[in-house]
Amino acid sequence: MIAPDRPWPTELVLVRHGQSTGNLADAHAYATRSEVVDIAERDADVPLSPLGRAQAQAVGHWLATASEAPSPPEVVVCSPYERAHRTALAIVDAAREAGHDVATPRTDERLRERDLGWWDGLTGAGVRARFPEEAARRQRIGKFYYRPPGGESWCDVALRVRSVLSSLREEHPGRRVLLVSHQAVIMNFRLVLEGLDERSLLAIDAEHPLANCSVTSYAAGLGGLELRAAGDTRAVADVKVTDDDVDDEPRS
Repeated sequence: MIAPDRPWPTELVLVRHGQSTGNLADAHAYATRSEVVDIAERDADVPLSPLGRAQAQAVGHWLATASEAPSPPEVVVCSPYERAHRTALAIVDAAREAGHDVATPRTDERLRERDLGWWDGLTGAGVRARFPEEAARRQRIGKFYYRPPGGESWCDVALRVRSVLSSLREEHPGRRVLLVSHQAVIMNFRLVLEGLDERSLLAIDAEHPLANCSVTSYAAGLGGLELRAAGDTRAVADVKVTDDDVDDEPRS
């Protein structure tokens, strides 16, 4: 937990994007033991699946109307990646339909997905087959500190997260802020805000996979932002709860 030396937003809500076609392709590749994930688009352009669009609408409606949900946001910031941006737009549309004054989502490249570098588009089997020395190095170092060639480690993502939090405190103190991003990014918000270490963060990641359109929320308290809910899936319970990522590789 970070001490409140500067004002925080009164509420910070983190939403993972809805199910994407990339999630489905990734799951299929692992199920068939393929070395390559069959995705035509670059990662930034991977769209939501039909179910993902329904999930995005459901979480938007829940945040705008449900009494047990966090308060409707005043500010929405999202990853520029298509799947996250579309999820954010659905949330804002639902809030406006319910009569809430919410600005158009603003994209922030610091909320983008973790860059996998040379590993982009490969399954674990593909990495082990094509880059056996790097696969062994990752196994030795562990996924928290390991940086794929040309890519980012989880620690690199944490630096982005710290920068985002600093900006939020400068630009939106005392406001309700919602961020739409990706699994590894949201997990690193937990690392920073809750003062977690490598072991505890990876244990949470392994034991409680972050579902599509799940909600993790914090509220301002005496000690800074305090966790209220982690990976809440009530918003999509009547649609479908999905976590289509595979533990062998970092999630998107």
